[in-house]
Amino acid sequence: MARHHARELALRVLFEHDLAHTEPAVLVARLQGQDPDDRQFAESIVHGVLMHQDQIDEIIAQSSVDWRIQRMPTIDRNVLRIAVYELLYEPKTPISVIIAEALELAGAYSTDEAKRFVNGVLSTAAKTVRPQGDVDRPLADEKTHKENPQIKDDPVNS
Repeated sequence: MARHHARELALRVLFEHDLAHTEPAVLVARLQGQDPDDRQFAESIVHGVLMHQDQIDEIIAQSSVDWRIQRMPTIDRNVLRIAVYELLYEPKTPISVIIAEALELAGAYSTDEAKRFVNGVLSTAAKTVRPQGDVDRPLADEKTHKENPQIKDDPVNS
């Protein structure tokens, strides 16, 4: 399964829903021709974002400086919504992967300035949503690294 492609599909659905207020069921139905795994993950993102949108938007608002949610470009707002949803409800997905995927989507569908904005908002949101870090790499790893500086970071998992 290519989760990046699924995130793109979810972004397209959420963008149209946000911009044109098209019913999510109509938009999700358009995903029928997609790979079943991609479609399933995209649908779970769409439904999750819409179900928890108030909570997600509150986290985005608290994490962005001087930006109201409704003043953000539609594409950027929905990239952030997907990423914050994953931070909240996909704990097995590493923070670095979530942010990298969001930056890739912002770079492909928005502007270079958007990438910087998305990175800043998500870095702040990640500290709020997952203060302990990733499930499989808790912040205790940082303490171990500081106490044993000879331990090198694992480039595969960084």
